[in-house]
Amino acid sequence: MAILLENMDSTPGRLSDVVAEGPGNPDVVWITEGRDSAGRYRASLALPAVRGAIARGKPLIAAFGQHTETRPVGGHGLAPAA
Repeated sequence: MAILLENMDSTPGRLSDVVAEGPGNPDVVWITEGRDSAGRYRASLALPAVRGAIARGKPLIAAFGQHTETRPVGGHGLAPAA
């Protein structure tokens, strides 16, 4: 989790990032990311700091669970969807 938390402030288009432990199992990590666009999210994956974190963290990952993309329509800190 420390690797995930290191450079979160430097990713462009970031609206929010949450890193959390799984309930009842601290070895399960949940990551919720909010970006202003899918393109900026993909672009952030090319940043040296992000690539370095991925390289350091990948060997620690046993498996990936579900991946879900959503389209925010509003909420605290967000402008209403057009």
